[in-house]
Amino acid sequence: MNVLLSYPIFPTSFWSFEKAVQGIGKKAFMPPLSLVTVAALLPQEWNFRLRDRNIEEVSEEDWEWADMVMFSGMIAQKEDYLGQIREAKRRGKPVVVGGPYATSLPNHMLQAGADFLVLDEGEYTVNLFVEAIKRGETSGIFRSKDKPDVTLSPVPRYDLLDMSAYFLMAIQYSRGCPFQCEFCDIIILYGRKPRTKTFSQVEKELDVLFDLGWRGGIFFVDDNFIGNKRTVKPFLENLIEWQTNKGYPFSFTTEASIDMAQDDRLLELMALSKFSTVFIGIETPDTDSLALTLKHQNNRKPMNESLEKIAKSGLRIMAGFIIGFDDEKKGAGERVFQFATENAIPGVTFSMLQALPGTALWDRLKESGRLLDDANLNQTTLLNFVPTRPIEEIAEEYVEAFWKLYEPKVYLKRVFDHFMMVGQAEVHRNPELRAKLRNQHKTDAGYKGIIFTLKLIFKLGVLRSTRFVFWKYAYLMMRRNPGGIGNYATFAVFLEHFIPYRKMVKKEIEEALQARIDGRVKVLETDIELSKDLAEEVEWYKAS
Repeated sequence: MNVLLSYPIFPTSFWSFEKAVQGIGKKAFMPPLSLVTVAALLPQEWNFRLRDRNIEEVSEEDWEWADMVMFSGMIAQKEDYLGQIREAKRRGKPVVVGGPYATSLPNHMLQAGADFLVLDEGEYTVNLFVEAIKRGETSGIFRSKDKPDVTLSPVPRYDLLDMSAYFLMAIQYSRGCPFQCEFCDIIILYGRKPRTKTFSQVEKELDVLFDLGWRGGIFFVDDNFIGNKRTVKPFLENLIEWQTNKGYPFSFTTEASIDMAQDDRLLELMALSKFSTVFIGIETPDTDSLALTLKHQNNRKPMNESLEKIAKSGLRIMAGFIIGFDDEKKGAGERVFQFATENAIPGVTFSMLQALPGTALWDRLKESGRLLDDANLNQTTLLNFVPTRPIEEIAEEYVEAFWKLYEPKVYLKRVFDHFMMVGQAEVHRNPELRAKLRNQHKTDAGYKGIIFTLKLIFKLGVLRSTRFVFWKYAYLMMRRNPGGIGNYATFAVFLEHFIPYRKMVKKEIEEALQARIDGRVKVLETDIELSKDLAEEVEWYKAS
C-alpha cells in the first residue's frame, strides 16, 4: 500500500510568523504531528510519503504513486482540507480523513467525498480502519467512545519530515484537561481526565529527534501540560536529567493553565527543564465573563499576581484573549488592551468567540436558536452566533484593540517590561543554573538567519519610526539586565509579522462585518417586498 499523507494549508494567523520563519531559512512554524503519529500506527510494511502543503505542493508524481490519500487537520484548515479531498476524488483516489475537524464535523467530510472517516483518537480507531481494509471494504466510519491509554502511542515517524523546513518540532506528553470551560472543545475531543505518556516513551521520542540531528525548540502540543499535576513533576525531574546528560540540546514551549503559579516546585522544575515559553488562556479580565463561561481556575487568584510569579520564575508568557461573551459590558476590547499592557504580556492572541461543535456553548446557543454557522478558528472571523450586544460594537472594539496591541512602540514597551521581569528570575541570575541551562549545541540558522536578523534590526532601529524607542529599550536592557537582550531582540523581530497581520485583521473583519450588514439589509428588503405584496393581496380581497 502506497499511502500519501497530506496536511492542508493553514491560513495566515497569529501563529504562522511567515516572514520571521522564512527569513531564517525555514518554511513553516511547526510540523504535522498528527500525521507522523498516524504513520507510526499504520502497518509498517506500507510505504508512506508525507506532504505538508504549508511547505510544498503535492506533485503529479505523488498523486500517481499513491494508492490511498490520508488527510488530518483542524477547523482552521477547512478550506484547503475540503479542497484537497475533492482533488483526490477527482483523481479517483480512496480518501481517508481524521483529526479534530473530521471528528467535530464528519458530515463536512462525507459531503466532500471522503471514503473512510477515522475519527476520535487513532490508538483505537486506526486499527479498526486497517482491519476493514484487510476485509476489502471500500468505505466506513470508525469511532470510539473510550479514550485510549496514551502509553499505547508509538514513537511518531519523525523520519518522514523535512526537519530543516520547520522553526519548531512538536511532541506530546498528555491529552485532556481537568477543567470545564464552556467554549472549549478539548474536553469534548480528549476528555476531562488528563492521560499522560510515561517518561520512557517521551525519552524515546526525544532520542529520535536528537539522533535525527534536531537542535533547538520543541513545542509540547498538550492543551494543558500541567493538567495531571501528580505525574508532571516526576516527568520534569526525569526531563532535567535527560537534558543534563545530553547537554541541553532543546528548549521547550507549551500551553498550561494559570494555576501553575500556585506550585513553586512546578515552576522551578519547568525552568530547570529549559521550558522557555508558556501560552496561557486568560480569555478576558472580566471576572463575570470568566464565571459565566466556567473558567473558574482564572478567578481563584488575582491573575496579575499569578502572571508576575510565572514570569519571574523564568518563563516567557504568551496569552490568549477572547471578546464576545454573553452579557459582556461595553469596552471589553479596551479592557483586554489595558490588561495586556499592565501585565507586560508581549505575545497576545486575540479573537472573537467561536461556538465549537459539541461544546456546552454550542449546545446552549443551538437550543436558543442563536447559532449562525459551524465555526472558523481565526483572528479574522466574526462570531458564529448572535451575541447579546450589537456585533458592530464588538467588531469595532476588537479591531481597535488588536490595532493598539501591535502598535510598534506600544508592543516594544510590553516586550521590554516583560523581559525585565523574566530576567529577574533566580534561574537567570545564578551562574551555575545559567551554565546548566546553556545550550551546548547552539542552533545555527546560518548566515541567512544572521543577515535576516540584522536587516530587521536595521528596519526597526533605523528606518521605522520605532528607531528611538527600539534603541532606548535595547540600551536599558543591556544596562539593567544584559541576559534579557536576546529575548528582547527576538520578540522585537516578531513585529515584522504583527505589523502586516494587524492590517489584515482590520481589513478582513471590516469586510466580514459589511457582508453581514449587507445580508441583513437584503433580508430586510425582501421582507418589505413581501409585506407590500401581502398588503396588495389584502386590498384585493377586501375589494372582492
